[in-house]
Amino acid sequence: MPATVTPLGALLTRHADAETCADPSSVMTLLADSDGCTSYRSTFAKGATGAPAHFHTRASELFFVISGALQVLVGEEVTVLEAGDFLSVPPHTPHAFAAAPGREADVLFVFTPGMGRFDYLRLLGRVMRGEADPQEIAESSERFDNHYVDSPVWRAALERSA
Repeated sequence: MPATVTPLGALLTRHADAETCADPSSVMTLLADSDGCTSYRSTFAKGATGAPAHFHTRASELFFVISGALQVLVGEEVTVLEAGDFLSVPPHTPHAFAAAPGREADVLFVFTPGMGRFDYLRLLGRVMRGEADPQEIAESSERFDNHYVDSPVWRAALERSA
């Protein structure tokens, strides 16, 4: 059963009812996908690459590390977020993320405002599993407000942690 709206307008997603998307190195639990926010929880295995450098034009992306550690790029700076750390990335700011070297990560992601992003997350899973063409991601950049950019800083950080 998907998220439900309570009589007072609150959005409720029960853990047992949440849809999950998996690829070889992560599992995404889809929580909320409304105009107010899009939210999902991702668990990353050691060595999981997460997302390459990208930015959003209409939404801020919020990260809360539940456990483990997440390596992130914000602009030209790479840092590691530990359990309990929170990060808010404003629109037009290049960013990327991956499990920190040698670590797993469990992270809550929130986009505000939301914009129907679950189809994008499902597409990512299909591409990572070899069930869809990566070109579909490039073709969906405007629809899902996900614009990939080149980041030599992020490439170097991933090479150092490999």
